[in-house]
Amino acid sequence: QVQLEESGGGLVQAGGSLRLSCAASGSIFGGLAAAYWYRQAPGKQRELVATITSGGSTDYANSVKGRFTISRDTAKNAVLLEMNSLKPEDTAVYSCNLVTIWGIGYWGQGTQVTVSS
Repeated sequence: QVQLEESGGGLVQAGGSLRLSCAASGSIFGGLAAAYWYRQAPGKQRELVATITSGGSTDYANSVKGRFTISRDTAKNAVLLEMNSLKPEDTAVYSCNLVTIWGIGYWGQGTQVTVSS
């Protein structure tokens, strides 16, 4: 059974940086199709923030383009989200979603990111 553990959230001032990690407990990366980072702010719909495919292609929401970077650390079975130039509107619970080539999706528990102005 694959489990995802997210870490790296916290409180940061506007303009600061955080690095989120989504570590998979099982050996999932050999069958990984894509990985996603989502976020959900209070009272708002969940938003897809960043995507990385098995081939390494990436895509970002317009609101974070140029500030966030998604990457994989295959040695650690982890997907990372580097967040720079953070803004108060980036405040949300961030969750990772890994989808395998067999169509099975796994979710992390979420990590809170709070950006103060």
